[in-house]
Amino acid sequence: VQLQASGGGLVQTGGSLRLSCAASERTFNRYAVGWFRQVPGKEREFVAAVTRGGTTIYGDSVKGRFTISRDTAKNTVYLQMISLKPEDTAVYSCAADPRVILSSIRSQQEYDYWGQGTQVTVSS
Repeated sequence: VQLQASGGGLVQTGGSLRLSCAASERTFNRYAVGWFRQVPGKEREFVAAVTRGGTTIYGDSVKGRFTISRDTAKNTVYLQMISLKPEDTAVYSCAADPRVILSSIRSQQEYDYWGQGTQVTVSS
């Protein structure tokens, strides 16, 4: 599967953005999908994920502010981000894999398919 991430941009503190991860396959609903982010010089951080069954998982730093959702008809997973903070600034990437299960969904090593990153910059 090929993934296309989009929706990044520059926003002020407190603002909102919605990222999209569009897949090339109509069977995308059979994949677990995760969002990860990375700042230069730091390790990639888990942000959020959705299992094949629709269970959603969030990183502690984004709980209550970010929402991950899946639109099966559009083969797309979204990451709605609100109340953005400067520390949310990063390159956000989506990843997918049909074999990822709930217990390992936070681990980037479990995902075989990655989209290109999209830059999110939150100004103070």
